[in-house]
Amino acid sequence: MNMTSLPKHIAIIMDGNGRWSKKRLMPRNVGHLMGASNLRAIVRACIEKHILHLTVFAFSTENWRRPPEEVATLFDLFVRYLKSEIGELQAQGIRLKVIGDHSAFPKELHDQIDAACALTAQGQVLTLTVAINYGGKWDILQAMQAWQRAHPYENLDQLSQEQLTPYLATHPLPEPDLLIRTGGESRLSNFLIWQSAYTELYFTDLLWPDFDAKALQMALDSYAQRVRRFGKTDEQVQSLGAAKKGITST
Repeated sequence: MNMTSLPKHIAIIMDGNGRWSKKRLMPRNVGHLMGASNLRAIVRACIEKHILHLTVFAFSTENWRRPPEEVATLFDLFVRYLKSEIGELQAQGIRLKVIGDHSAFPKELHDQIDAACALTAQGQVLTLTVAINYGGKWDILQAMQAWQRAHPYENLDQLSQEQLTPYLATHPLPEPDLLIRTGGESRLSNFLIWQSAYTELYFTDLLWPDFDAKALQMALDSYAQRVRRFGKTDEQVQSLGAAKKGITST
């Protein structure tokens, strides 16, 4: 694959841990453990493929509706993941970013997130963004509220898309080029709904613990075949592509 056809930013909805366990007659927490292990593998695959940004959906604002014991297990898993992976993240040059509403987090998780993000702040190989207690609607609302606090004497009529962007939880990351959802569902489920306005979508029936480096390559191959118009005509896109090739060849 030509490097120019690679996405700079991949977002993943990691769906299917519970169903993976159910198919194997195992407790749901086993699926979550396997899902966390698989994230390590996909992070390594992204580094090998020179992907600069990876954003994953770990826990949505809607996931609070799950049984309390499962939510507690997930939070415990997040803490253990951060503790066990921090050294490896630093060694690989990975910068960790955690987005979402942190106000409802247990103190141990809150403290571990702060420590891990601080220790990896200088990483330049890959930015790994983990969305925990995140929702796209929440993100847009909190961004508007943050903009209003920063501009108390202005009204919303003066707010533009460009002015709102710095207040989104993902700032200063570029918008995702490719969004992958595992687990056989074909929806965004309130994930990065502002940021994904022009993102290429890829859906697979594979459950998240089964989504390996080969499956990632299939998604990248699909992405490489897409024509990203951003409102332009095919002729304009082709002309721009030819111009870029001319620039790089001189």
